[in-house]
Amino acid sequence: MSKEHLNVSDQENPAADESWCADRRVDVARYLAAEGVEHGRIGERPAWHVAPYVSVWAIESKLRPGWIGWWVICGDLPTDYVSAGEIRHPRAALQAIADRWRR
Repeated sequence: MSKEHLNVSDQENPAADESWCADRRVDVARYLAAEGVEHGRIGERPAWHVAPYVSVWAIESKLRPGWIGWWVICGDLPTDYVSAGEIRHPRAALQAIADRWRR
């Protein structure tokens, strides 16, 4: 479901929220594949999100299964990622990506 299909009342609709998150998860998988990022599992749900605008996803490390290796931002903005090497919280990942964009 694209953001055009969501409205203010949908933000309180769990089915619409689930659908939006599922669509973003697919976007994240496609993006990582296109970027050639080797990774483990993609979280079933975003680590943080505000539908229909932005989501931050924890991506498992391929080298250290069970650990977060990457953070991905996706939604009504460019999709991007950052290494989770020094970043342990989705808020810090969002800040790191925003700082990089600002530069």
